[in-house]
Amino acid sequence: MILKGNGNEGSGKRSKAMAGAIRDSELIIEEDGSIYHLRLRPEEVADTVILVGDPGRVSMVSAFFDRIELQRRNREFITHTGWYKGHRITVLATGIGTDNIDIVLNELDALKNIDFSTRRPRSLPVSMRIVRIGTSGSLQRDVPVNTFLLTRKAVGLDGLMHFYRDTAAHADFHLAKQLTEKLEWPEIWNRLYVFDADDALADQMAGEEVMEGITLSAPGFYGPQGRSLRLATAVPDMNARIGAFVAPDGRRITNYEMESSAVYGLSRLLGHRAVTLCAIIANRVTGEALDDYSKLMERLILYVLNKLTS
Repeated sequence: MILKGNGNEGSGKRSKAMAGAIRDSELIIEEDGSIYHLRLRPEEVADTVILVGDPGRVSMVSAFFDRIELQRRNREFITHTGWYKGHRITVLATGIGTDNIDIVLNELDALKNIDFSTRRPRSLPVSMRIVRIGTSGSLQRDVPVNTFLLTRKAVGLDGLMHFYRDTAAHADFHLAKQLTEKLEWPEIWNRLYVFDADDALADQMAGEEVMEGITLSAPGFYGPQGRSLRLATAVPDMNARIGAFVAPDGRRITNYEMESSAVYGLSRLLGHRAVTLCAIIANRVTGEALDDYSKLMERLILYVLNKLTS
């Protein structure tokens, strides 16, 4: 079927595109001036953002705020913006996975660095501080449950960052190549990529009670992390290979989670500073797992808030 128009449709959009504005189909702005998925307006987001995967964890963070000025929800994306010790902070639930992070990071950046009235990038970009607080499973016997772990490097098992042109200029392809060779990473799986945390922000978040390491961001919870319920995994000993790997700087792969590689990669490309701190709630080597980790998460949240405002 051929659809015919009157010859005038879309002329406004074409004129905006010719003038260098971002097209309506690429940057979707709602009638109330908010961005499509997050349903936030530019003035509603602080320059310091805490990301959590679990929507229920947003209120755990904002419970420590001295004052909450905004609460917003759309789909799994819950946002609270408020004040802690005189600092304005936004906490936002991303949901699970790097695909959700692709939405969240691009829309957060748009809120800060695109003028919604002209649909053009701002001349003076804003660099956000972004801290992901999550839960994680350890891949090393000596990284026990009840540990706080800071991710210095995040390895993407999902392939997301290969869709962006400037990845090669910022990623650690040397370590990705070493991992691919040493782990005998199957060619049929996604090509690995590696991004670093922001050094200054990571140093600020570091402490005696925090371990550090290399984190794998998996595209799933079961097979991609070596779990087998009724389905056998393709490479049953992959976690053992991962646990035995040692990087040239002596760092080991310490844990699995599902978001940090995209947080680090997109932040690097967009000019933001990012770091992840996780509470270790399971150890894949010993088989130990915490039944209730709420107190551990509260401790980690308070630790991050105080580090951000010190």
